[in-house]
Amino acid sequence: MPPSLVNELAEVKRRLAALERAPAPVNSFDRYPQVEWAAQPRPQVGGNIWSSFGIANVTGLVFDRVEVKFMTDWLLSGKREAEIRLAAFRHTGKAEREIVSASGVFNLTGMANRQLGVCVMRWVHQIPYGWDYEDETTIYTIELQHRYKKGPEHPKGQTFYAIAAPEGTDVNDGILNWGYKQDGDKWWWVPTYRQNSKWAPDFLTVPNWDEGSYSLSSMHYCVGLPAERIPEASAYGWAWARGTNSAWGRGPDITEPHFGV
Repeated sequence: MPPSLVNELAEVKRRLAALERAPAPVNSFDRYPQVEWAAQPRPQVGGNIWSSFGIANVTGLVFDRVEVKFMTDWLLSGKREAEIRLAAFRHTGKAEREIVSASGVFNLTGMANRQLGVCVMRWVHQIPYGWDYEDETTIYTIELQHRYKKGPEHPKGQTFYAIAAPEGTDVNDGILNWGYKQDGDKWWWVPTYRQNSKWAPDFLTVPNWDEGSYSLSSMHYCVGLPAERIPEASAYGWAWARGTNSAWGRGPDITEPHFGV
């Protein structure tokens, strides 16, 4: 018997054994809980490569497709736009992380003004026998990833000429004096300080309260569902968004750099 046929028969036996061990669905959906609800600012990571901000442990998954939901904030058209995708990873006992599959890239291009938005994605994850791992230490995750399509912005703060001292300084420690400056027949009162005083006038910059980044929440939920519940799910992905303009971009590509932790 040719070696190729032997290998093929061995693979068929392995898959049959895996099917026998497959968990029987006991619910109408599988739940993979998430904990973060508020949309948090998301800066660029690792030179703007793919980075995960929502992670669901799907080891032992039953269904071949999942639905996830997350929130958006501060997506501004032409200024702060996001690329989003779902990706599946295999984690081994050696702390190695290998990408298995990815959805297409979903572009969130925001609105002209700030709006709170929500996005739902449905995806056939393509994890090969998620419950048929090679050893007892292998874990599978489905991860919601982002990278900047445009941005982030860098809003400037405001600079003040003010009297300042280290926090907690006693106001009686070298209290300020007042002097004046003459220019022709014009006078100005200007603040001065005693020698060795901790108090001094200086230019102080207050950072802008707006960090310039868009905000995305972790997955509010990641649930496994049967085909009859979400028939539109595909390996490329299906998505619905409200509160932000959106459109599909590039196709799935597991070779693109991603944050590897």
